[in-house]
Order: sequence, then C-alpha cells, then structure tokens
Amino acid sequence: MNRSTRKYVVVRGIVQGVGFRPFVYKIANENNLKGWVKNTSEGVFIDIEGEEKNINIVLNKLRNEAPPLSKIDEIIIEDREIKNFKEFSIEKSHDNNNTITLISPDIATCKECEDDIKEKSNKRYKYPFTNCTNCGPRFSIIKKLPYDRPMTTMKKFALCPECKSEYEDPLDRRFHAQPNACPVCGPSVWLIDRNGNKISTENPIKRTKELLKDGKILAIKGLGGFHLVCNGENEKVISVLRERKRRESKPFALMMSDIHEVKKYCNVNEKEESILTGIRKPILLLEKKGELLPENIAPNNKTLGVMLPYTPLHYLLFDEELKVLIMTSANISGLPMVYQNEEAQEKLKDIVDFYLLHDRDINLPVDDSVSMVIKDMERLIRRSRGYAPLPVVIDGIEDTFAYGSHMKNTFCISKNEYAFLSQHMGDIDSLETYENYELNAEHFKGLYNIEPKIVAYDLHPDFLLSKFAKEEKCEKVAVQHHHAHIASCMAENKINKKIIGLAFDGTGLGTDNKIWGGEFLICDYMDFKRVGHLNYVKMPGGEAAVKEPWKMGISYLLKAMKENIDNNIIKDIPEKSVNMIISMIEKNINSIETSSMGRLFDAVAAIIGIKNKISYEGEAAINLEAISLAKEEGKYTYRIDIFEEKFIVNTDNMIREIVDDIKDNIQINVIAKRFHNTVIDFSIQMCILIRDKYEINSVGLSGGVFQNRIIFEGIYNRLKECGFEVYTHSEIPCNDGGIALGQLVIANHKINTGGK
Repeated sequence: MNRSTRKYVVVRGIVQGVGFRPFVYKIANENNLKGWVKNTSEGVFIDIEGEEKNINIVLNKLRNEAPPLSKIDEIIIEDREIKNFKEFSIEKSHDNNNTITLISPDIATCKECEDDIKEKSNKRYKYPFTNCTNCGPRFSIIKKLPYDRPMTTMKKFALCPECKSEYEDPLDRRFHAQPNACPVCGPSVWLIDRNGNKISTENPIKRTKELLKDGKILAIKGLGGFHLVCNGENEKVISVLRERKRRESKPFALMMSDIHEVKKYCNVNEKEESILTGIRKPILLLEKKGELLPENIAPNNKTLGVMLPYTPLHYLLFDEELKVLIMTSANISGLPMVYQNEEAQEKLKDIVDFYLLHDRDINLPVDDSVSMVIKDMERLIRRSRGYAPLPVVIDGIEDTFAYGSHMKNTFCISKNEYAFLSQHMGDIDSLETYENYELNAEHFKGLYNIEPKIVAYDLHPDFLLSKFAKEEKCEKVAVQHHHAHIASCMAENKINKKIIGLAFDGTGLGTDNKIWGGEFLICDYMDFKRVGHLNYVKMPGGEAAVKEPWKMGISYLLKAMKENIDNNIIKDIPEKSVNMIISMIEKNINSIETSSMGRLFDAVAAIIGIKNKISYEGEAAINLEAISLAKEEGKYTYRIDIFEEKFIVNTDNMIREIVDDIKDNIQINVIAKRFHNTVIDFSIQMCILIRDKYEINSVGLSGGVFQNRIIFEGIYNRLKECGFEVYTHSEIPCNDGGIALGQLVIANHKINTGGK
C-alpha cells in the first residue's frame, strides 16, 4: 500500500513569469496531489502531499520538463508532517527583501501567439500586443518585484472579463501572463506625422506599411524602445536616412519577414538558423550572398546584421510586397536609445516622416542584442534584449557594483552568488548617457534590493564613471582594463587558476600610463603580470588618431622606415598634413605611446589605402577583414624582442614588407590577409614562449579584436594544434560590454583577501 507523505519544495532560478506555477498546478492535479504553489522573492514555494510515488513523479517533472523559459538553479526538498490539504491551489505571491528573484528577459513571440494574430476568428487577430506566459515583454516593463501585473507598466490596463478569465485559469497558457491583453482592454497603436498631427486611419499598421512602400522613414515604438524604419530594398530612402541621421557608413540592422527571406540574401547554417528562429531573436551577423540588397545598408562590409520579427507588431509590418526593413535603434548619435513617446517626437522630428506610437509604457529601454556564430557557438557582441538580465553564477562574491567601461558600457551588480550584467548602455560620453546609466543602475539596485559594499571601476582617472565611482562611500577598487577583459573570460568559463591572457583591443590605460591593447598577460583574479605586448608606437594627436587611422599609418611607417619614409605611401593626404604629423611624433608633441592591436589594424588599413578616416568605432579593422582574400596563406616577418623581461612583438619588418608589396602592386586583398596571418602567427609564437618560461598551458582570448572571425579562428585553431587549453567568450561579449563582470570578480578577490 502506498503511504502518504508531504514535501516542502523551494525552486530557485528563473521561475517567475514563465508559466511555472500553472505547470506545477497541472502536474499536481494530474497526480491527485494536494497543497499549494506560490511565487516569492526567494523563488517558487511548493507545499505538496499525497502518495509518495506521485510526489516523485512531480519532482522528476520539475527537474526534466519545466517550462521552456524557466531556468532552475536549485531545488530544495524538506519532509514535513501531513497537513491534510483539501485541494491543490495557487496562492498569492509574497515578498522578502532579504532574498533575490531572477527575472526573465523579454522574449520573442511564441508560435501559439503568432498563430493567434494570423487566425481571423481569433479575438487577437492582428492584435500587435498579443502575448502569453511563454513570450512577450518581461524585463522592460517591470517596475518592482514580485513580478505581478500591478508592479508592471500594464497596471493601467484593466483586464476585460474574457482576458481576466484567461488570467485566472491555471490551465490556460495566459494564466498570470502579466502583460496579457486584447483589443478590448489592452494597449493600442496610432500614427502621427512629424508635426504631431494624428493620421486619420482605421488601421494604423496597414497605413504604416503603405508609407514604408512609399519611401517614408518612420519611428516605430517597439518592445524596448524606438526603431528607425524604412524599406530595406529602397536604396534612395536608405541614403536619406543616412543623411538625416548623420550616419555615414555604419551598417544598419535589418529585419526580414521570415527565415526563407533571410536565406535569399545571406548564407545561414544550422546553428545560425536556430538562433534566428529561437526565443531571443537577436540581430545576427550573417555572410552576404553577394550584393543582392542595396550596398549602402552595410558599406564595405561582407556581413549583414539580420533579425526576424520578435513582437506581433513586427510580424504585422510585413506583407508580400514588404519583406525587408531597415530596423535600426532610434537615437541621436552618441545619445541613449529613445523609448518614450514625447521624447521621440522631440528628438527624432528631423529624421523621420511619421511615428507609429503605442501606449504600453517601457519602464527601461532595452536595445536589440547582437551576436555572431564562430566555431559553431553563438558569441554575443551586444548583450541586451532577450539575454539581460540573466545572471552569471559566481561563488563567494559580496554585494558589489562594477561601473564597467567607458565605451560599449554595461554595468554589473551582484548579490549572493548572482552577478547581473546590465543591458547595453552605449558609450558614456555625455550627461544624457550618464543620466540614463544612473537611471538603470538605481533600478537594478532597487529591483534586487542591493546596497553595494564594494565598487569597482576602470583605472583611467579621466573617465566620467571613474570620477563618480571615487565618490562612493564604500570599499573601492580601480581595475586595469585588460586585466578585467581576461577576468571576464575566466569568470564566464568558471576558471580559478592562472592563465595566459591575450587582451587585444583598441584602448585601455596601462599601469605605465601608456595606452595598451596588444597585451599578453598572466592573470588570476587577484592580479596580473604583463609578460608581453606589441611594440610601442606613438599616437599623434592622442585620441584624434583613433578617428583618423592615417595618422597611425604615418607613425608605424616612421618607426619602421625612419628617414626612408615615403610621404606618398598613404594616399589622399596632403603632404603638409603628413609633415605636420611627422613633426609631432619626432618632437613628442601630444603623442602618447600605444601598444594597441586596434591601432595596428588602423595603421595597416590606412597604409594599404582602404581607410584614412572612420565614422564609427572599428570601421578600418572591419573593412580590412572584409577585403582579406580567404585562400591567401602568406605572411610577413617580424621579431620577438626581449626587453625588461618582457617579450615584445617588433612589427618593423612587417610594415616594411607591406610597403614593398604595395610598390610591387600586390593586390590589397592579398596584403590584408597576409597581415591577418602575421598577427595570428606572432600571437602563437608569443604564447609558446610564455608557456615555456612560465609553465602555463591555458589561454584566454578577450577584447574587441576577437570579433574578427579571421583572427579568432586562426588563433584559436593554432593554439589548439599546439596543445593549449583555450577559453573564449560566448554569453559575455569579448568587447568592452563584458568588462564590468571582470571588474566585479577582481574587486571581490582583492577586498576579500585584504589587498587592493
């Protein structure tokens, strides 16, 4: 005879707002069990009694068949005395300030909701705010925890009787779907012109499509903010958008109607298709199939950034004539993403012709995520919608706030074992971007009830964030930029040993007050040792050289060729300007030294004639990668010198040989690939020398240069061939978007071991 028993179960992880309670309710009733389930700040609590074998069935299903959006970190089970419950029920949520609740990111429209908006007999036919427990807005609408409707921006929309019935029915997929709505009771859309005049139309979305086909530019309010939208097949309107937005050549993101449309224009492998059609739907960088779309979408670039519709409103923008849309984040250059109606009308009126607005408020702006697939793994470039605020689990950390980087900023905040990396904040270059940063930081602190005991920030004293961090009234730790890069890679891969770190990027202040970026480090979380780097070269004009790569070209030429420099090697630059830069370098006027890999890429791009000035970060390097001839296997020579017990990559021979190739009329796509091959080769040789000297066989790769597919795959593959353990990024960006995580773990180790 089966005996009755009672179990008290605590399920921790992402278990709120993902259909977890109705899932438990359903399987408990199917197995004739009594008790209750409820949401709390600590997770989902289940008090359940009945036959032991039936309880075991439920526990097994909890572990193996939980809802797709849930993520279980821990299940705690206690035996309790029989209480003789009469039924199984769902109880009211309650809060506890001492614990932490994990929040689901905003999730793309599920297949069932997509079917609802396509079915003419469905009450949600063509309704742009259709969602259920398995999809829809989460993070962007939450004001407070626990995640219940009154704590979201949906509070102002009272449910109609039919939606309320769905919301209260544990067996309905819209049970406690907090953004649940329909045309009767939910948010609505309307269309206005750039002067704020409402457009008279019964169907604003249908009229929007007509305007897009007519070559108009619209600001469309979406899930986490506004997009600037136009017809992606209309070269003329794309040029107009570039002109109005003052965006000379930075690629525009695309949204395409479905996966079949994507495959018309891009090469898509199995892994890429699974990401495009999955629950997160980031912008995915894909290889173009020739120039089938207007070239001015992504000038001088071999990839397109493509996403599929991720809200019902997006699905409704497409039809048989409109299948490709420019869908780029709406902001004025250098300012935060626009997400409020009034703000959009004020800030975007000189860019757009019309606005498609709605009245579901966005509590926090959340930009689109960007990722790519390398070595059959998704690798995030911008971690935002669909991914934030999923935490990284790290043992032994205190309540800490890490300010992050100056560029591509995210911040990181921790409580218990959870480190929460924020959504993408952008470059912190202005008061407006800092105010947006502060708004988000305060929201995270309040949401998770965190009062940081430690703050971490970048070593650079002139960064706006560093200045604010120093005013904090708690333990403070300044962290070197490239150490943070490698520590973020270590934390993501749960590494707790010394490794060789290759930190390749554009800019980061070194401990010698020079600009680093081509670094070979030995790291643990406590400290790092700089054991190698690229040779120092002067940056004439300092940061101005970043925007004008020709200046770095002159600097590298002058270092390698001395008085034999040919002033005409770099095309289209007046000799007077070249001589002025040479003079600045020789007299050491405003010419800080740098070991940056990013600046080396800039220099080579300028020397071979593909980019003298850039309009967005990394443009010269991206163009250099794009033109590289895949089958070319040649490389240039270089030296590895030893200076003050460090291995120094001497690039002089490489630069001289590139000049020789130019004079010999070697094609620039051949030179570009030979340069890439050389960077790969000296990186491997440096790692072998460091391994031999320090007896460390593990290597971590971090920094924005590793977004370059040729460099990443080349170094990764060669390291593996040489017997190294290789650690890379996937869920955390390798660029500065991952810096905050590294800062956080370093600061914890320094404080908790008594050092700073």
